Amino acid sequence: MRKTGSLDLEAIEMLVRSAMHQAGASALTELLRFPAPDQRAIACPCGQQAVYRELRSRTVMTAVGPVEVSRPYYLCRHCQEGQFPADQELDIVHTEFSPGVRRMQARVGQDAPFDHGREQMKRLAGLELTTKSVERVAESIGADIARRDQNEIDRAVQLDLPMIVGEPVPILYVQMDGTGVPVVNKETAGRKGKLDGLPAHTREVKLGCVFTQTTWDDEGFAIRDPDSTTYTGAIETADQFGKRLYVEAWKRGWSRAEKQVVLGDGAEWIWNLAQEHFPGAIQIVDLFHARQHLWDLARLLHPNDTKRRNAWIGLHQKRWLDKGKIAKLVASLRQIQTPDADLANKLRNEADYFATHAARMNYPKFRQQHLFVGSGVIEAGCKTVIGQRLKQSGMRNARKRVLDGERRQLHPRPPLRSPQWPLRGLLGGPSGRLISTSMSRTR
Repeated sequence: MRKTGSLDLEAIEMLVRSAMHQAGASALTELLRFPAPDQRAIACPCGQQAVYRELRSRTVMTAVGPVEVSRPYYLCRHCQEGQFPADQELDIVHTEFSPGVRRMQARVGQDAPFDHGREQMKRLAGLELTTKSVERVAESIGADIARRDQNEIDRAVQLDLPMIVGEPVPILYVQMDGTGVPVVNKETAGRKGKLDGLPAHTREVKLGCVFTQTTWDDEGFAIRDPDSTTYTGAIETADQFGKRLYVEAWKRGWSRAEKQVVLGDGAEWIWNLAQEHFPGAIQIVDLFHARQHLWDLARLLHPNDTKRRNAWIGLHQKRWLDKGKIAKLVASLRQIQTPDADLANKLRNEADYFATHAARMNYPKFRQQHLFVGSGVIEAGCKTVIGQRLKQSGMRNARKRVLDGERRQLHPRPPLRSPQWPLRGLLGGPSGRLISTSMSRTR
């Protein structure tokens, strides 16, 4: 017990924990030893009666280790199907893990590689599990959430969503973006890559977020409400994703929002969804995304002249883009002449880009209303919700931890409560999505 003459507290802690687990497992085994029932028959799904036969035992892994569960077994003589009513009561039907263990497996399984999750269970909870069991639990919970989410989406398509009652929401934002995640070859079979003649190595995850704003700082810059950000995402078509994001916005109080804002980059699918699902909302193109377009042009126009490049940016960005003078910006881009065919085509495309989004780039007007003009919230979400869960080394198969049975639906965090699924208390946050507790300020 002593190391170099001193008390080895860690060794004592582990011994005490092991002893407490053993004692707890013994106590739980006694508690889960059901007596022979007074009720000798119960209803069978086939319409007949299932008759009590005997007490049967099985081993279940719990938070204090393996325990024996002895419970009544009923058999229907008509259809020969057996039943264990106690399994339903204890929420251990078709599983060898207790609700508490499944809760822990799902928690460690969503954050890191499954084998790391297994190690965490052993180190932190003292439970010996397999990597495969962590993976299966994460997948099964994801599949269950996907079914529930799909039911809500189907109701939205039929205009059957419940009216959400509550206080008015001053400003409600919807943001969306897409990011590629590496996958195994079979996931990209038949898909074209970014370069001609090469296959795709990634699939695009579409991610959306909804958050609220109530106030702004002394300088007039918007402040995101703490704990107000929820995410939803999937690997699916833009049409499918639009319905998913609409359901999330509706649950967050879209119909009660006094001011509704959609904010994103210049991707065409984003604004198509905004028009279809969020008509009447204020539409804003991310200022920093628009600035990046100008910086890319500046580098092409003046690749070796920093002074001229900065002067060009000073005129086109600071005097025109930032001040919402998009007509002057577009006119200037169209007047630039160059013998380089590729650069000339780039200039035409960029002029069309700014002309198309001119109304979404009225930044002085948006700032006067103390609105966000940057999509930093969704950009951060792509790095955390997607990046940390799906883009780390060795995660080409990792989408299983947060995807549904078909491995398409992103589930950052299971919902809070569900009477049909006790594990839903897994993690915190309204609507059960990942919650960001930081405030955001975008200039």
